[in-house]
Amino acid sequence: QVQLVESGGGLVQAGGSLRLSCAASSGIFSIATMDWYRQAPGKQRELVATITSGDSTNYADSVKGRFTISRDNPRNTVYLQMNSLKPEDTAVYYCSSNTFPRLWGQGTQVTVSS
Repeated sequence: QVQLVESGGGLVQAGGSLRLSCAASSGIFSIATMDWYRQAPGKQRELVATITSGDSTNYADSVKGRFTISRDNPRNTVYLQMNSLKPEDTAVYYCSSNTFPRLWGQGTQVTVSS
């Protein structure tokens, strides 16, 4: 069974940067559209960024210009570079494969202090 494992979360001050990684256990990763979602306390999970197998990307308006999604197919890894972080970016971040069934990682906590 394919597994997704996130890493790279942590505590950072406002204006700082973090890079999240999501490692997939299978080569199916290279043909799948991959997403990053986040869920803040008391809020619904929201789509943050998407990257297709052809490296097309899309971002939520709230993170455009600050976050960058990328992928390294030989390493079966997708990244989320987060710059100019704001306290409202505080959430658990999940990577997910846009496959059937959709797969989810366990999540990584990002906390941005003001």
